[in-house]
Amino acid sequence: MSQQREANKASKKSLTRRTVLSGAAAMGLSTIARAQAPAEVKVGLIVPLSGIYTRPGQVMRMGAEMGVEHINAQGGIKSLGGAKLKLVVIDCGDTTEKAKNAAQRMVAQEADLVAATGSYLSSFTLAVTEVTERAELPMLTLSYSDLLTERGFKYIFQTAAPASRQSELGLPELMKLAENASGKRPKKVAMLMDNTATSVATAKALKEKIFAQEGLQLILEEVWTPPLSDATPLIQKVRSARPDLLLFMPNAVSDAKLGLEKINEFGLGQGKIPTVSFSITIAEPDMLQSVSPEVVQGIMTVVANWGSKGHEDLIAELKAKYKEPWMTQNVISTYGDMWLMKLALEKAAKADRRAVAEAFRTMDGGPSKHYPGGQLKFDEKGRRVGAGVVVVQWQSGVPVTVYPPDLAQAAPFWPRKSS
Repeated sequence: MSQQREANKASKKSLTRRTVLSGAAAMGLSTIARAQAPAEVKVGLIVPLSGIYTRPGQVMRMGAEMGVEHINAQGGIKSLGGAKLKLVVIDCGDTTEKAKNAAQRMVAQEADLVAATGSYLSSFTLAVTEVTERAELPMLTLSYSDLLTERGFKYIFQTAAPASRQSELGLPELMKLAENASGKRPKKVAMLMDNTATSVATAKALKEKIFAQEGLQLILEEVWTPPLSDATPLIQKVRSARPDLLLFMPNAVSDAKLGLEKINEFGLGQGKIPTVSFSITIAEPDMLQSVSPEVVQGIMTVVANWGSKGHEDLIAELKAKYKEPWMTQNVISTYGDMWLMKLALEKAAKADRRAVAEAFRTMDGGPSKHYPGGQLKFDEKGRRVGAGVVVVQWQSGVPVTVYPPDLAQAAPFWPRKSS
């Protein structure tokens, strides 16, 4: 018995020692893990901050800054010991050549970036991602072109619905709205567009499929290279053609202003020829610097994202912090991109761009909160699963979301002739 008591005592002593050592080891590992976790994790934003596309780049920066600030305020990346995000901003300029050069500088000078987002225009994003793909740097983008995710790249992730999909989702809804409001569907359509990759992709889908499906006859198509110097010849052709519907697709605010001023000058605005766009440019706050609210009243545009129902707190913060009158796609999508990066970093549990890319490929983050429709999940091409569209309409000097119903801030109306 005495020997048994001594054995039990020794066993307890040993167990206690093992437990303590085990606990100490765990604490030690935890401490080491925390010590090894980076204090900050760099994420990139490559957008135009000079030239004619400066404005979209500036508001994308606002969205990124708000996202980083909110994530850091809520504890940073928990799987990395609370590491904070650090935003690195790169100006990609206003040409595809400048954008590609900027991307080369970014990957050379910022070797510890784990992910990036950008580059506004699809043309720029196509050039930038040639570089980021070789560097194996995961790149999120709100750009629309179908080509972005048709190249077999493994490190690009498109959060917006591709241009062809936006056409499929958007135009039928607009045609229903026209028919319900006016009692008849438009039959003849004119299309004015720039030659950027987004517009080209949108037009391709419309001409090859959607116009025929909707019973629309394309009676005029004009294409320009930005910047537009004079919209007079374009609008003269529209006046001569007399379409039932005008699709006007600029991607530079200066081009949008010139076109709308001329439409109004020729007496074609304010519902005389209902005008629809397929980009956010026509709903930028800058539009009101040269055209009155009456000129843009009723104009609609199909976009991949917009500040909508459910974003009230973010919109209020944007107004207070940056004095922005409303939240465009560029703000809300870039804000959402920061949260997507956080989700990927939490899943990867390491500040490594290849691990983050793999986390994007395999993530299943549930319903989307900062993008319309779909899931926080990407298909084999890198396209966000189920990505939807938003229809925005100018109403009393403010472009508000009117579709889909669950995100709408106001009911839509079809513009009609005022006289």
